[in-house]
Amino acid sequence: MTISQNVSLKPYNTFGIDAKARYFTSFDSKEALREILESEEWKDVPRMILGGGSNILLTKDFDGLVLKNDIKGIHAIKEDDEHVYIQAGAGENWHGFVQYCIQHNLAGLENLSLIPGNVGASPMQNIGAYGAEIKDTFYELSAYHMNDHAVVNFNKDACDFGYRESVFKRQYKGQFAIMSVVYRLHKKHHFNTTYGAIEQELAHMGITQLSLQSISQAVINIRSSKLPNPAEIGNAGSFFKNPEISSAQYETLKAAFPDVVAYPLAGGHYKLAAGWLIDQCGLKGYRTGDAGVHAKQALVLVNYGNATGSEIYDLSTYVLSTVKAKFGVDLEREVNII
Repeated sequence: MTISQNVSLKPYNTFGIDAKARYFTSFDSKEALREILESEEWKDVPRMILGGGSNILLTKDFDGLVLKNDIKGIHAIKEDDEHVYIQAGAGENWHGFVQYCIQHNLAGLENLSLIPGNVGASPMQNIGAYGAEIKDTFYELSAYHMNDHAVVNFNKDACDFGYRESVFKRQYKGQFAIMSVVYRLHKKHHFNTTYGAIEQELAHMGITQLSLQSISQAVINIRSSKLPNPAEIGNAGSFFKNPEISSAQYETLKAAFPDVVAYPLAGGHYKLAAGWLIDQCGLKGYRTGDAGVHAKQALVLVNYGNATGSEIYDLSTYVLSTVKAKFGVDLEREVNII
């Protein structure tokens, strides 16, 4: 295994931040990862697992060892009358995996098309879009404990999924490297088109007969029209979570701002549209240096070229404080800050 020194991480994060790793290598199997983690040379060196780099903000150089997860492979491991269980390596590109499932006529992930990143990040974040979340199709994952050197399997309950949350972002943060993920996908199609603008886009496309391919393409069209391509403008997708508030908070907010965008949740709570809150603060399209709020989607912070991670972070802090001052609502960063 080759370990390089003083490696720029700019090609490995979608924000395009030019932070450096003191040491850098990649692994494509559990055995390769075990070899380096059990080495006395690297035992006390700080370590970071890097996947697709689509949900991180590097605010400084990493004075340790970055291990890029390149574990690949997609195959069915079992099936029953209604489902096929597909295992994917954590280093597989997420959108490529979604398209693989669609091509094999397996339903459940089509609404999650074009989300950047790799398969390994999907359960960490419980990624979601257009009325679907990973927890809807997740079956289990295999992860390597970086200190105990044991492979542990996590089922759905063990992952304790929440809104863009899992145990891997909370009590187990930084402890595990996800090796592979198994999804339980449907042979019979149950189309989900009611969220957002999917039905409107399908009509615009002239679709009269629903299919996995048409729903996926509608999602791709919508995302492409609203969200910047990381290959063109550095970003990590949605930077902020949509905040959840109590019914009492919602009534107070609605009295002051009758047009507030909110969605009812179980238990009398409401989810607010963070993008709407930021937009109402006049921050959509706001820019300071090369750090900015995207002009078409206020949830997205962007790097127009040479912004540092610290400058992006400072901008996010400004957004948080501005929304808090106007609406009394606390936003939370969705992106992992390194």
